[in-house]
Amino acid sequence: MEYVQERVTTLHDLSGSVPDAPTDRAAVVVPMTEREYAGLAAERVLSTLESLSPARVVVPLRAPADRVAPFADWLDEYDLPLDVLWCDGPRVADLLDSHGLDGERGKGRDVWLALGCAAREEYVVVHDADTKTYDERYVPRLLFPLAHGHDFSKGYYARVEEGRLYGRLFRLFYAPLVRALEDETDAPIVRYLDSFRYALAGEFAATSDLALRMRSPRKWGLEVGTLGDAFARAGFDRSAQVDLGEYEHDHRSVSGPTGLSDMSESVGRTLLRAVVEHGGSVEFDTLAERYREAGNRLVEQYAADAAFNGFDYDRADEREQVATYAEAISKPGEDTRLPAWRDTSLSPDAVLAAASDDLDDVREAAGR
Repeated sequence: MEYVQERVTTLHDLSGSVPDAPTDRAAVVVPMTEREYAGLAAERVLSTLESLSPARVVVPLRAPADRVAPFADWLDEYDLPLDVLWCDGPRVADLLDSHGLDGERGKGRDVWLALGCAAREEYVVVHDADTKTYDERYVPRLLFPLAHGHDFSKGYYARVEEGRLYGRLFRLFYAPLVRALEDETDAPIVRYLDSFRYALAGEFAATSDLALRMRSPRKWGLEVGTLGDAFARAGFDRSAQVDLGEYEHDHRSVSGPTGLSDMSESVGRTLLRAVVEHGGSVEFDTLAERYREAGNRLVEQYAADAAFNGFDYDRADEREQVATYAEAISKPGEDTRLPAWRDTSLSPDAVLAAASDDLDDVREAAGR
């Protein structure tokens, strides 16, 4: 059992306890797509939230119009103070367009829309809906640091299932990329990014003030983007990470339009933008090669760890993933992030009203 502290406050699961936390003053954001509809993992999440009684649950939903009405009906079955925010509705799109904010759609855009609505409460918690091991400890653990002098907290856990190491995008892309950056810059942002044990975890909590100051990549890269803004607003002293214990969720393939290689491009751009934005100097011409060297060193370390635990481990496949991810490393390019809510004239109430009207329309069209 370990209890090592990192540069940010690190809270460990040493007893399995559920800490006292201000759940009744928090909004929980649970982004969903049509694949979560009536799924066992999502049902577990929603049923557990019923027992926790948060102040509000906001579900930013990305789904085609013909799937929205049954999805909303299913969500209504739960005894929750629920806001269903259909992110793909025409009124929402028109509203964003009128403020110059419409554009590419994805998870980051969905969560950004929800954060504005959720920040009516004192605290905001964000987590995914595909967690097969979700339990009543997650939300209180994420909230606990916020009631004890911190502005931001992030979950961490070991991605180990059925005798295999998962968390591949973190292990084989994020971690060696940050190591390669540490070798060339002493910028504090890089040390901050290296402080989180599972930086690509989708689970985090923040004060409403910080949530309203976060910018968001529109698709992937949300998890790294929040770290960049947390560094700027909370820093080392007011950031924490909490052990969420056992954690299992769906796994993605490496290839394909929603695979890990596609995600690595957004994660890499977001990470490198955060480093440059906060004063880090990056030699982009040599970064991919230095990343490959760091990645292949880590493959050998993972191989030893797997063997120590009697796990299966495919060195060749892991090295091949490192080579694939190296192709995603490039200069950040154009900044297409959504702005902080504090920096836009858009009203969260207007977003919620537009989404509600869009939802009413599809329900009426479906005869509900």
